[in-house]
Amino acid sequence: MAAANGTAPQTSSNSIAGEGEMTKPVRRVVTGHDATGRAVVISDGPAPFVHVNAVDPDWYSTDIWRTGETPAPIVPAAAEPTLGPRRQLPGRRGTVLRINHFPPEGEAVRRMDAAASRAVFAALGNEQAATYGKGGRHPLMHRTETIDYALVLSGEITMVLDDADVLLKAGDVVVQCGTNHAWSNRSGAPCVVAFVLIDGEFAPELKAKFA
Repeated sequence: MAAANGTAPQTSSNSIAGEGEMTKPVRRVVTGHDATGRAVVISDGPAPFVHVNAVDPDWYSTDIWRTGETPAPIVPAAAEPTLGPRRQLPGRRGTVLRINHFPPEGEAVRRMDAAASRAVFAALGNEQAATYGKGGRHPLMHRTETIDYALVLSGEITMVLDDADVLLKAGDVVVQCGTNHAWSNRSGAPCVVAFVLIDGEFAPELKAKFA
């Protein structure tokens, strides 16, 4: 029998007051086990953590789940792992699943300088990821020490790399291997992308090239 999700939605403190009401909730169903070990639904309702970017209220992300170690502990009823300060990255040996809503890219993004770019990533808890002004050719260029699976759910978006642009459409999947990149919605409609970030570690010989 499904249980209602008793966790109240949390809008990230980095958002502007009231903007969280404009986001589209993501239904999240979490399963577990009852006292006899049978499969049950533990919660069924909106994923509770939503981060709204101050640059554009239509630019937001919903954290669906996080794991904190590998192998991930499997317990009868897992505690809510997504609440608290906004954390772009998974923890050590962890993962994070989130869904991002990208509006069409506006002038506010195109006019960003390096300081504004760093501020955007600081709001995500990861200022050091920003590479604009350090070789990145788009204001939202960044690099994280993760393997990322990106699944385009709807719309289209351009993946910006150091020397290439790749147009992606609904149904396309990207495996992002710690590369310098940005996501640029150059269409006239929103794009929704699901991301799985997996904690990783750069090979020493590769990391040396980023210095």
